[in-house]
Amino acid sequence: MSVLPLAGITVLDLSRLLPGPFCSLMLADFGADVIKVEDTGMGDYVRWSGPAVPGVERSARSARFLALNRNKRSVRLDLKSEGGKSAFLTLVGQADVVLESFRPGVLERLGLGHEVLRAQNPGLVVCAISGYGADGPMAQRAGHDMNYLGRVGLLALTGDVDSDMVPPGAPVADIGGGALMGVVGILAALRHRDRTGEGQFVDIAMADGALSWLGMDAAAALMGEPPRRGRLTLGGNAVCYRPYRCRDGWVTMGAVEPKFFAAWCHGVGREELVDSQFEEPGSAAHAEICAIFAARTRAEWTAFAVEHDCCVEPVLELDEALGSEQVLARGMVVEIDQPGAEVPVRMLGVPVRMSHTPGDPGRLPAPSLGEHTVAVLEQAGLASEEIDALLASGAAAGPPDAAISWSFLP
Repeated sequence: MSVLPLAGITVLDLSRLLPGPFCSLMLADFGADVIKVEDTGMGDYVRWSGPAVPGVERSARSARFLALNRNKRSVRLDLKSEGGKSAFLTLVGQADVVLESFRPGVLERLGLGHEVLRAQNPGLVVCAISGYGADGPMAQRAGHDMNYLGRVGLLALTGDVDSDMVPPGAPVADIGGGALMGVVGILAALRHRDRTGEGQFVDIAMADGALSWLGMDAAAALMGEPPRRGRLTLGGNAVCYRPYRCRDGWVTMGAVEPKFFAAWCHGVGREELVDSQFEEPGSAAHAEICAIFAARTRAEWTAFAVEHDCCVEPVLELDEALGSEQVLARGMVVEIDQPGAEVPVRMLGVPVRMSHTPGDPGRLPAPSLGEHTVAVLEQAGLASEEIDALLASGAAAGPPDAAISWSFLP
């Protein structure tokens, strides 16, 4: 297999939960050596969250944790202690990237601010993923995905005119606004460093990233024509672009281009509806289309779409999607060997397909808490006596006692 494109890049990942770990997962799958720097307590909270994989060591048993943290190593350091800070700075001196997701100012209070880190390593890229960014009036505001979507106008545009507001089924701000923007920022900063030798600070606000998803709608709003919920063509305000209830579930129609809507109309034998493509919900045409969709099953509509090429697809439950021919053919469900598990653990694959240097989701299993503390510190050049002293003082820690167990999210 060819050398992975990010081989030789070392990332110190101080983040936990979802946005930061998803960001570093993308880097790890393409070859970066991602070292999770976890605290000497419970570490990344996701370790103790959700369904467990039987037989796997307790701190790496969470299926959610395994999915986000394959191809990474774990060390435990107490960054509030002088010994832990010193050990971390030693690692920083040999790293390419530090990724963190604390509230702005936390690292500074620990004596490990971005300028301190870059003084230790001038070529270092420091990426911070936070809710509202490193500056601005809301920098210190706590929040989660739905808060960011509400703040930037995205939630207000979601749904029909008179429907209750509900958050989207995926964390758009966490992943789209935070994790993926972080990947872009890190790779761009590394490219700059390749040319100049200069590191820099990458400031990612999940709210900023989520707002950027509204680029076209924001352009209209900035011209004095702000869109409103239920009034967007791509938000359900046209009969050609909506979900429809069928006999045994739901299907989607995405026939924005006239040729696709015309193909659907001809296929169902209702040519008179062709000129009604952009009529609104509640219209007579909408009622007619609802009745037509309700008369057939999802499977029948799927077969219809194959025949008529009209942008109609079934709405699948997640478990159905994961078993679908399309998902499996694209390699989006993979099996990863995890120590202790009786069978390989199934999880999502790498979504970025590359012809010469494809990502590898199975280089390393997800790490137990503190599994690599000693090995990473040795690799950084610390003598065995120094490592023993760090462990003895509690400034560093290896795997926790087997009797310790925490729980976090359901």
